[in-house]
Amino acid sequence: VGGVFDISNSDRLGFSEVELVQKVIDGVKLLVRMEKALEKKLLIDSLVPRSGKCPTDPNYPDLSKHNNHMAKHLTPEVHFKLALLKTPNGFTLDRAIQTGVDNPGHPFIMTVGMVAGDEESYSVFADIFDPVIESRHNGYKKTDKHYTDLNPKGLSGGENLDPKYVLSSRVRTGRSIRGFGLPPFCSRAERKGVENVVTKALDNMTGDLKGKYYPLSNMTEEEQQQLIDDHFLFDKPVSPLLLASRMARDWPEARGIYHNNDKNFLVWVNEEDHTRVISMQKGGNMREVFTRFCNGLKQVEEAMKKEGKEFMWNKHLGYILTCPSNLGTGLRAGVHIKLPLLSKNNKFESILKDLRLQKRGTGGVDTAAVGGVFDISNSDRLGFSEVELVQKVIDGVKLLVRMEKTLEKGGCINSLIPEH
Repeated sequence: VGGVFDISNSDRLGFSEVELVQKVIDGVKLLVRMEKALEKKLLIDSLVPRSGKCPTDPNYPDLSKHNNHMAKHLTPEVHFKLALLKTPNGFTLDRAIQTGVDNPGHPFIMTVGMVAGDEESYSVFADIFDPVIESRHNGYKKTDKHYTDLNPKGLSGGENLDPKYVLSSRVRTGRSIRGFGLPPFCSRAERKGVENVVTKALDNMTGDLKGKYYPLSNMTEEEQQQLIDDHFLFDKPVSPLLLASRMARDWPEARGIYHNNDKNFLVWVNEEDHTRVISMQKGGNMREVFTRFCNGLKQVEEAMKKEGKEFMWNKHLGYILTCPSNLGTGLRAGVHIKLPLLSKNNKFESILKDLRLQKRGTGGVDTAAVGGVFDISNSDRLGFSEVELVQKVIDGVKLLVRMEKTLEKGGCINSLIPEH
């Protein structure tokens, strides 16, 4: 009566209870989708199942010329299964993959091709996020557990990397505040809420971490120029990857920069993530840099918890961030290092790969090295603790410096190259 039907499973025997209920769920979703299409006077031929195959979704993007992790794993079947789902906040699959659809590839690195709009994105759209994460993070499985360790006492060495070669040291990460949407999907009110929570916490910083917060929308010309001179200021995103992810909305509202009085501890607010936390200094004392980094994170987290807030974290993915590439630790420990001879060796790339290190120019991911100076950092983020990743950098940089010194003396480095 009135187009209302009682729809149920037709099978009873040969399938489990879960399988039968799942058939009903999936089938009802498809029927509703067809009804909505007909309401819009659209054809449903492409949605009708044929010979047990997944229906063709006219919304499925053309990924034939794409080279990113999302495009590798988003099959028509996965897309069809997830296309109608939404997180409790309303984030959809289409929003998650838009950056990867609009940007087929990257000249230097294989991009991820998708972002999360909130913490729940990683569970609601697990059928695409899980294989992307496994592909991007060196085989990290959906059943694997992540371990966090922010105790700098666990490091071995790292206080005296040769300053003749190691020009500066830095450790950075991101943190997201539970209960707020992530930058690709947050509302203006949520973005302001993140700024309010973080700046309240930063007001409680003590000791050598005490400093000042500079909101981008309300700073003097003198403050702006000083931040530029210090290389602290971040600009409105211009990268197509970030713009397609809707990172630049309402710029520069509720964005800002905090730095301590010594200018070696920074927090960026509402850039690509809720926060970016950075510890840095000249020379090769990575242990000191990491210790300050850990202390800063601890002070911020303790102050937030007093206000009833906490970072997004779970046992599988570690710290939750906007881009799947930064899950786990979100940590990049790096040095600017001078390697004019080693960098010309034809084994340089493979040496870095064996050490689980990556290189870029000192100006960022899209820049070339100048004068044999590279930004060398850990390539892993997920599946290793913070201490383990910083230790990889310390040990790897020591070896690279040793190789450079050997080449300066006209020696051979073959015996120093790590075995597979």
